Amino acid sequence: MRLLRLRVEQLRRFREPVEIRDLEPGINLFAGPNESGKSTLVRAIRAAFFERFKSNGAADLQPWGDTSAAPSVELEFEWQGVHWKLSKRFLKQKRCDLEIGARRFNGDEAEEKLAEWLGYQFPGKGPSKAPHWGVPGLLWIEQGEGQELRGPVGYAGNYLKSALGEHLSDIASSAGDALIARVETERAKLLTSTGRPTGEYAEVLRQHEDAGARLTELDRDIAAYRQQVDRLAELRRLQAEDEGRPWEAYRRQAVDAQARLTEVQGWCQARAREAQDLEHCVASLQHGRDQQAAYARQHQDLEQRARDRDATGLQVTELQADRPRIDAQVEQAQAAYRMAEARLTMARRQAKRAVLAADLHRLTAEQARLAADLEQAQTLQARVQALRARLQGIRLDEAALKQLRSLDRALAELDAVRQSAATRLAYDLLPQQHVQAGDESLSGRGERLLLEPVALDVPGIGRLHIRPGGEDLADLARRRQETRARFDALLAGLGAADLRQAEDRVEQARTLRQEIELHETRLGGLAPQGVDAVSNRLALVEQALRTLSESLAALPQDPAETDSGAGTAQLSPERVIAGAAAGPLDEARAERELAAVRERLQAAERQAARHAQTLVLAEQAGRTAAAEWQRLRDAVQAPERQRQERELIARLAALQARELAVRQLLDALDARIAEARPEILEQDVQRFDRTAVQMEQAAKERREEAIRVQSGLEALGAHGLEEQRADLAREAEFIARRRDELRRRAEALDLLLELLKTGRQALTRRIQAPLQRHLNHYLHLLFPQARLDVDEDLLPERLVRTGADGAVHEAVDALSFGAREQMGLISRLAYADLLREAGRPTLIILDDALVHSDHARLDGMKRILFDAAQRHQILLFTCHPERWRDLGARVVEMGMLGAA
Repeated sequence: MRLLRLRVEQLRRFREPVEIRDLEPGINLFAGPNESGKSTLVRAIRAAFFERFKSNGAADLQPWGDTSAAPSVELEFEWQGVHWKLSKRFLKQKRCDLEIGARRFNGDEAEEKLAEWLGYQFPGKGPSKAPHWGVPGLLWIEQGEGQELRGPVGYAGNYLKSALGEHLSDIASSAGDALIARVETERAKLLTSTGRPTGEYAEVLRQHEDAGARLTELDRDIAAYRQQVDRLAELRRLQAEDEGRPWEAYRRQAVDAQARLTEVQGWCQARAREAQDLEHCVASLQHGRDQQAAYARQHQDLEQRARDRDATGLQVTELQADRPRIDAQVEQAQAAYRMAEARLTMARRQAKRAVLAADLHRLTAEQARLAADLEQAQTLQARVQALRARLQGIRLDEAALKQLRSLDRALAELDAVRQSAATRLAYDLLPQQHVQAGDESLSGRGERLLLEPVALDVPGIGRLHIRPGGEDLADLARRRQETRARFDALLAGLGAADLRQAEDRVEQARTLRQEIELHETRLGGLAPQGVDAVSNRLALVEQALRTLSESLAALPQDPAETDSGAGTAQLSPERVIAGAAAGPLDEARAERELAAVRERLQAAERQAARHAQTLVLAEQAGRTAAAEWQRLRDAVQAPERQRQERELIARLAALQARELAVRQLLDALDARIAEARPEILEQDVQRFDRTAVQMEQAAKERREEAIRVQSGLEALGAHGLEEQRADLAREAEFIARRRDELRRRAEALDLLLELLKTGRQALTRRIQAPLQRHLNHYLHLLFPQARLDVDEDLLPERLVRTGADGAVHEAVDALSFGAREQMGLISRLAYADLLREAGRPTLIILDDALVHSDHARLDGMKRILFDAAQRHQILLFTCHPERWRDLGARVVEMGMLGAA
């Protein structure tokens, strides 16, 4: 089946007719954003086939708010070389027409013909729903429903099974199913559907497990009884050994070890006292050595003070010798600075005279220019005032003139209308004859427009009264008279004879304004701030000229030559500079020279200050060094100091002897303590004491345990454990035989059921082979070596893929949403191939399908769609055209449909 043309009108968003022609036999891609009409087109196709034209269930097809609309759909398609045309109109003027080649069907007959041909049905009453849609409902995927297959396959199941050439229901009702049902019934008495025991079999297993648990418990009790007998014999043997009280010997060894430990601890106390004495001796010895080192440092300081005293004296002598040279350098730098300062003063005076002369020249030129501008500006100002006076003499009202032009156009339009509405009186009179029309006599041939009633006097006949145009012409005359009156009133108000004179005045006023603007522009260029501002500026310039002239005259003259009556040493700096330089001085160069001389003067002054400061510091350091040397010499050579040094030497010798003696005593004590090992003696005391306590406690515990074991053995011996076990073993053996019998029966029934179902599945697979072949064809384009198994109802049941660990079986319902959507589309394409082979028409519609597929899977699905398009026509609607660019299909833009 190939859809050729689709036309909708007054259907949802398409109020105006929209038509799609020349659809491709393969893929047709409709692209547009949300709310652009894609779903509307899909709904229109569904309504054309599924909705009865008489039903009111198509009310949702009307455009929003337009209850008078009559939605209509026209479809043209081709099937097996025959041209079909379907036309349907809903809600208003309902009708259904179907043309099949030269045959025509109408109304219900046309709808039933379509349903039989495409494989669907209509409801008895009410709107059409999914259970009625059959094959189209399976192949036309609604938005967001691509993963749902169970319902659509169930509703189209009979059509699909008939396409297989044999009904699977025939298999289900065969004698083999009765046998399978009976075997399943017998198996259900022993096993659940998942293979777990149930009924009598489960009860026997429970009894066998309970008997085994009781046997295990009895065996455990018997083993415990035997262990208790052995334990009692061992306890009695140990009690016989405890009668000699062996722990008393260990207590005596602990007492001996404690006495030896007490003796060694006395040695340790004596060592601690000697160690403390050694610490005091070492501290006193260190204090004496520190004092002796202090005396030695004082002798060294005395020698250093003598060297410092001699060095500072030498430095003072050198600095005092260098003082005249430093003072001479300062005097030379000061003389050079005064000379440079005088030269800079002269240069600045010459620069100021040059600046004043330049300003005088500039202001003179500006005075001449301002005088010329002022004269021209005053002339222009007088001209503008004269033109403004002329402009005020012209009466002009722009709004009135505009209204006057509008009334003139209205009069012209009214005249044109009157001319067109007037009665035309054409006359052709005989020679020498005339007709009297009012005050005018008509003769010969001519034509006259009658705008007002007139009476025609015909000699010898009578009078004819003609009323041209009826009431409309009279109204036109009244309107023209009113308009003319308003026009004349406006002319009088403007003081003009006619519209031309008024417009001439407007043109004259415009010319005057242009001339005023031109003069004002020139005046603005000459005097931007007004003529008075130019006059004021001229006065200021003249005042500045007078001030400059006075300042220039007040400047002193430069000396032209040196004073011949004085010596060089008596000349002022200005005369020295004027006598040395023949031309004008450079102010910048004089400033640089002054800066250089100033730096030299400052350097000389800093050097003199540093020299004076160094001399003062050297003299002060000399006096300080001499005083420090004298003070330290007096302290070192004092008699009391000499006596303290001699006593310190003697005390240090005695402390060293005492230190040696104490260290020897400590070494002897350390040797005796190390040999006695006090920590080991302390461990021996603890070990022997704990051994005695533990042996005595163990003997007591063995006595108590023997009493408990004796009582337990007496209690167990009274129960007859061996007899109980023998009886329980016989019961457990009987239960085991019954368990084995039921297990063999369950396994036999399970095997028989599996063989029967395997045979039935083999038969089913042979019948489903055509569908399986088409499924594998598409699936291998997405998953090579994969298989999609279907159940008896032709529903995809399990996806089998080959992985690293072998074949992986996955239920279709357990796949991800995107994978289920892909399997749903593959299954629908396989159903379409099956229907095509059976000679059934197919059309595939995909509304925003595969939106949950990743990039790699989408590429595989594009190959599948392109392959299916070689056999079926596919209408693909999407709001993501960029995802389908490489599909090889022409894109129909929804926006262009609306524009068309």
